[in-house]
Amino acid sequence: AGGADAAAAALDILPAPAPGLPDVKPEDRPYFEKILGGDGGADGDAALTAEEDRERTIMRLLLKIKNGTPQMRKGALRQITDRAREFGPAPLFNQILPLLMSPTLEDSERHLLVKVIDRVLYKLDELVRPFVHKILVVIEPMLIDADYYARVEGREIIANLAKAAGLATMIATMRPDIDHADEFVRNTTARAFSVVASALGIPALLPFLKAVCASKKSWEARHTGIKIVQQIAILVGCAVLPHLRALVECVQHGLKDEQQKVRTITALAVAALAEAAAPYGIESFDGVLRPLWHGIRQHRGKALAAFLKAIGFIIPLMDAEYASYYTKEVMIIVIRELASPDDEMKKIVLKVIKQCVSTDGVEADYVRKDIVPDFFRHFWVRRMALDRRNAKALTDTTLELALKCGAADVLARLAPALKDESEPFRVMALECVDAVVGAMGAADVDARLEKALVDGLLYAFQEQASDEASAMLAAFGTVLGALGARVKPYLPQVAGTIKWQLKNRLAQKRQQAADLIARVAVVMQLCDEEQLMGHLGTVLYEFLGEEYPEVLGSILAGLKAIVSVIGMHRMTPPIKELLPRLTPILKNRHERVQENCIDLVGRIADRAPEHVSAREWMGISY
Repeated sequence: AGGADAAAAALDILPAPAPGLPDVKPEDRPYFEKILGGDGGADGDAALTAEEDRERTIMRLLLKIKNGTPQMRKGALRQITDRAREFGPAPLFNQILPLLMSPTLEDSERHLLVKVIDRVLYKLDELVRPFVHKILVVIEPMLIDADYYARVEGREIIANLAKAAGLATMIATMRPDIDHADEFVRNTTARAFSVVASALGIPALLPFLKAVCASKKSWEARHTGIKIVQQIAILVGCAVLPHLRALVECVQHGLKDEQQKVRTITALAVAALAEAAAPYGIESFDGVLRPLWHGIRQHRGKALAAFLKAIGFIIPLMDAEYASYYTKEVMIIVIRELASPDDEMKKIVLKVIKQCVSTDGVEADYVRKDIVPDFFRHFWVRRMALDRRNAKALTDTTLELALKCGAADVLARLAPALKDESEPFRVMALECVDAVVGAMGAADVDARLEKALVDGLLYAFQEQASDEASAMLAAFGTVLGALGARVKPYLPQVAGTIKWQLKNRLAQKRQQAADLIARVAVVMQLCDEEQLMGHLGTVLYEFLGEEYPEVLGSILAGLKAIVSVIGMHRMTPPIKELLPRLTPILKNRHERVQENCIDLVGRIADRAPEHVSAREWMGISY
């Protein structure tokens, strides 16, 4: 026995506390001390009071749920649910909540404990009321957790808690936290109230919200009340529409509040409501238009960013005539703020431009002359490419500008960026060119611009240094596909660059060249460049001895693309020479090599089996 204990201590895992229970991890010891060995076993249970016995029974069930096998967990979960009212809320939550707050808790264990609380809440119903505050203290921080699933689970528990305890208890419990000195507490309380509103219905909470948003006692209470409205809009989305006017009326006075923080959160709440209601509900925002308009002329910094965001979301709800007028007015401020160094302001300006430009009443000429030049001067800079979220927002806004004023204007400004020294900036430009040409085609691209685009793409292809080449390949394929037959004069140059890169000493360069062949094969056929394709097929055939499996997979994909467009009978090298080279490659275990090789052999077997001898087919079968 001593040897077994020593071995368990060496592994830092306690022996099973009693027969039929799972092992206890070292970090779980403080929570399950009372059922570890000695008096925790069946013999010690006889001397316990009813309360202690109940406590240990709950401990055993929780240990089985947390660390047990699926079968053990299922039984324990059913037992703790069925006996929840018999155990009572105090013993249950005194055991579950400390476990849930454990710093060493894994995601899967947290999920199981959340499941326990959910089921227990359903069974306990109104008995849970005295413990609402205790539960909220543990659960509210989950609402702002970095992990998406933790936030979802936190919302689920609070929704079930609200249904079990009722609105009056939830309000009475959370009311003191509304004007709490700590901003973290106020933030989590606002999010919790938004979950309560979505669980019990917005109308039930409206009278309370009106009172809190108009509180004279402290600006913190007003701030939290307005933040609740913002969180409700974010959480329930278009379900705010039936209550939109009432919610806007709740918060509109906050735009003129003496506290700047309250004015800022009010503008953000209006923006969230407008975003949730889109494309309906403009009549509900009548009362906030004038204060917002005065606000963008008076404020600077964060407050201005919030006011601009609100106007940016309201303009798309307007009729075309009003949208055009308001866009021209707000653009004066937006163009001024294009030069702002603040990242948050940049994100909001991008969003406002995108929203305003996509509105029907805004003319293309106005966008082309007044917005596009300043936009490209201030936003298409290298710094914007360093943050992926900024780069994505910039690409989306640029696409919206192109959709409004035409592809040629935007592509002419993007073409020089394809030859920039900074790779992240080039990649951002490639993604944008891909999006614009993919959405609008290349019909209005003139000869000079098409030459600049192809030159830029070839430069980006040759200078590609990172492994992630998907943006470059996608842009190349999209642009050449959109230009169609107009690409013919450039194809010898493209093919020459590809052949040069296939001989590069770097494996990733060779892989990119082979991937590019797969992208341009269809365009080559469209331009009647069969001879050039046959030559590329021969070049790829010579590279079938490639040692790197990723590159070999791309070479096979290139061959497959050429065979598909040129046809089996005109393929060079002939199929009878190609297939014997593929047979040994079938033994390669790399997934991409197998996929492309089997696909290519399958196509040959389907469309040109007569080109290969029966003996060769027998060899492949084995």
